[in-house]
Amino acid sequence: MASALINIAYLVASVLFIFGLKGLAHPKTAVRGNLLGAIGMLIAVLVTFLDKNILSFDVIIAGILFGSVAGIILAIKTPMTGMPQMVALLNGFGGGASTLVAGAALVEAILLTTAVDMQFTIATAASGFIGAVTFWGSLVAFGKLQELIPERPIIFTGRHILNAILLIFSIILGAWLVIDPGATWVYWMVVALSSILCITLVLPIGGADMPVVVCLLNSYSGIAAAATGFVLNNNILIISGSLVGASGVILSELMCKAMNRSLTNVLFGGVGGIDTKASSEDIYAGRVKASSPEEVAMLLEVARRVVIVPGYGMAVSQAQFAVRDLYLLLESRGIEVEFAIHPVAGRMPGHMNVLLAEANIPYEKLKEMDEINPSFEQTDVAIVIGANDVVNPVAREDSASPISGMPILDVDRSRTVVVIKRSLSPGFAGIPNSLFAADNTLMLFGDGKKMVLDLIAAFKEV
Repeated sequence: MASALINIAYLVASVLFIFGLKGLAHPKTAVRGNLLGAIGMLIAVLVTFLDKNILSFDVIIAGILFGSVAGIILAIKTPMTGMPQMVALLNGFGGGASTLVAGAALVEAILLTTAVDMQFTIATAASGFIGAVTFWGSLVAFGKLQELIPERPIIFTGRHILNAILLIFSIILGAWLVIDPGATWVYWMVVALSSILCITLVLPIGGADMPVVVCLLNSYSGIAAAATGFVLNNNILIISGSLVGASGVILSELMCKAMNRSLTNVLFGGVGGIDTKASSEDIYAGRVKASSPEEVAMLLEVARRVVIVPGYGMAVSQAQFAVRDLYLLLESRGIEVEFAIHPVAGRMPGHMNVLLAEANIPYEKLKEMDEINPSFEQTDVAIVIGANDVVNPVAREDSASPISGMPILDVDRSRTVVVIKRSLSPGFAGIPNSLFAADNTLMLFGDGKKMVLDLIAAFKEV
């Protein structure tokens, strides 16, 4: 009877996880989806405590308190611009936890001379390998996003051969562990080799591709959790880990599709490590037109339709509230305003949506790329705030470019384009942007928030 009730509770938690994921698919239902997922996890944790007949809760309670305090501090201290780094870090912690739990279960089984079957040993080896890959890969991704290590691809000769050797030896050691579970040191060798493997895999990936890497590592953390579920014979861990693993893979694939690139190209292409100095001079020399807030305000005064394109520069400068004020001011003058959202703008999926929602900009004003692109030719002014690669016409014009074929926002087809940016520095892909030198483009050089505030002040004076 008790076992049946526990499984029913796990089923309820699983259903809540599924509805939570469904809710997270849209900004309007994201808060509710997050709450449903949290309730499901609370049920799963409480039922697991009852199911495992835990004799002492001292260490568990201490861990909960420590983790809660750490989580609250991270949530309060981390700005929206740092959210991708935080997600990467949390992915890593999940993978590390799976590795340690599976290792502890293996040591416990050997010390207690408990008979182990092939499911246990295979799941243990898989959890150790995938969990270690997730942990160290996430730390490297965190370092690149936080700019603690260079964002550019760190490429070295023979890296593919080294990675292949590390992978082969990891698999051989994993097979050894399955055959001889008593050799616990083999498990930690698997963990060590897979840790080195992931570091050498992620270092050659550029900062532009880190959002995809974070999604993929999120998937790995789910797979590692599912493997640990088989180690512990815990159904809810298997189900929840499988959901995370599947959703991470789907999201990675969607992001690759948005960039018109394959996952293998993202992982092994080394995009972003190109020296663009010479080509930048060829594209920009004598063609870039710097403007002022006053000049742009006069353009807006006669405009009937304006499209605002947010990018990572808006996130860095925390300009979303100033952008909201500009949007309200323009609409008060009878100007139609919409926001063009590229799927991979910023540092994580939905980054721009979250920032604009934080500023209480209506959801219906946020238009996805496929919906907004046909209307750019009827747009009087497109204001690009800190976006770069996602509006670069080179993706359409140059078949030799690293971003060739990547779907972009067609802002260059607007009557006038205003780009707010600190400098002409390239985006994450490391290539110059021909939009900056286009005949219909004006550059507003400066901090995103300051330029938008200056533009608001100038527009009020028109």
